Amino acid sequence: MTDSTAIATPGSARPAIGLIFGSLLRADFTVLFRSSRTLLLNVALPIFILVLIDTRTGNKGGAAGFSGAGFAIGLALTYGLMSSSLIGYSLSVARDREAGVFQRLRVTPAPTWAIMTSRLLVQIVLDLLMTVIVVIVGTIIHNQNFTVGELLLLVCASIAGGAMFLAIAQALVGLVRSASVVNAVGRVLYVILLLLGLLGSSGLLGITVKDISDWTPVGAMINVYAGVLDLAHWGSTATTGLIAMAAYIVIGAFIGIRWFRWDSR
Repeated sequence: MTDSTAIATPGSARPAIGLIFGSLLRADFTVLFRSSRTLLLNVALPIFILVLIDTRTGNKGGAAGFSGAGFAIGLALTYGLMSSSLIGYSLSVARDREAGVFQRLRVTPAPTWAIMTSRLLVQIVLDLLMTVIVVIVGTIIHNQNFTVGELLLLVCASIAGGAMFLAIAQALVGLVRSASVVNAVGRVLYVILLLLGLLGSSGLLGITVKDISDWTPVGAMINVYAGVLDLAHWGSTATTGLIAMAAYIVIGAFIGIRWFRWDSR
């Protein structure tokens, strides 16, 4: 984010909140789409996952009762949402905090809630864009046609999943101030969550681990995607995924707001 909002001077009128928020959004979008890492995490890697699963499994099913196409698209979306939040968003916020960007923005007319809301809103828009791209590419690769209802449910599930991973990422930058430590912890957490969610959902590690994985962010996300793509067989597993996602959003947001610091010291 760039410091694009003018600093208020004594006696000057406070700009309209719409103008302030619009300036923040334009600045955040500009920075985001100029980042090659952002494009890699949000577009290239999820598509790579789609192609990799297609070459390895063909039309076979996957974990959590998915069809081949549903499993590939659900996994690619989960991968993209988690990587863009835990690795992309958290590191971006931590680096800007160390560089003093947030401190400079706080002396502008922009309220603190607008500064963070702009960041989060831009990330959600990017997640939606990634969802559309992955679904289009996935349907082409797997020759799968989804109904309008299924597509809308996929988008809704991605919004919820993006909010969940953003809440976890916000909690991370709230608890850890150093950008280098945020980067290291985010990558380790990413690998742990991915492996536990995927291996646990497959049942390869036993029923106990599978039950635990259903409550992990990745396991919950996979189960919700499986549920929305097969509403006729929506069961307790998908419901558990929704409950887990809601819990992560609430807890992550609380920690991320309560303990977030605007400087790294």
